[in-house]
Amino acid sequence: MAQVEARSVQAKPAQGRTARAKPWNWRPASIWALYAVGFVPAVWYFYLGATGQIAGNAVKEFEHLLGIWALRFLIAALTVTPLRDLAGVNLLRYRRALGLLAFWYVLMHFLTYMVLDQNLNLGTILADIAKRPFITIGMACLVLLIPLAATSNAWSIRRLGPHWQRLHKLSYLIVLGAATHFAMSVKVVTAEPFIYLLIAFVLVGYRALRPRIMRWKKARRLAESAR
Repeated sequence: MAQVEARSVQAKPAQGRTARAKPWNWRPASIWALYAVGFVPAVWYFYLGATGQIAGNAVKEFEHLLGIWALRFLIAALTVTPLRDLAGVNLLRYRRALGLLAFWYVLMHFLTYMVLDQNLNLGTILADIAKRPFITIGMACLVLLIPLAATSNAWSIRRLGPHWQRLHKLSYLIVLGAATHFAMSVKVVTAEPFIYLLIAFVLVGYRALRPRIMRWKKARRLAESAR
């Protein structure tokens, strides 16, 4: 009986260690929460359009709003690295979700144009892509986003190795193209498209300066530690 009690006493800490070894991980839940929140604008605008609460041309407005959010998520994904480098805010775990949200919004933007705006009239759609530069640029951005979305997973990162990073540098060209597409598509000139263009150029320009900035930060840390 004493041996049984001793074994049971010894087993309790082991059970406690097992329970503590597998804590609940909030990170996957926060990423899924980002996806859920990220699709709220699309669902909300679709509801407003379906219930006749969007003024003017509801289809065009819905199409425009989807495109704006696609550009915002692209910019947000490219802001992750400067935030980590310059402000010490590490949101790297959310970058993939932001990029995929941008892809889905671009796809919804294009499908709205194809199905609701052009009623799947392929002749008109192909003519628009060929003759209207801003649609040509937008279509090119969608095509370039497809391989990035398809390889936004751990298996592709392992499989492609260093080629994965080179492939995903297309995101710089995509964000510039998306901002240009937006600026060319607006009929009324306002500051908004130029602000997005400026942000896109700053984010892409930062990548060119990043090696120098990181070397300067490293030298500064070494100098401070040597004091």
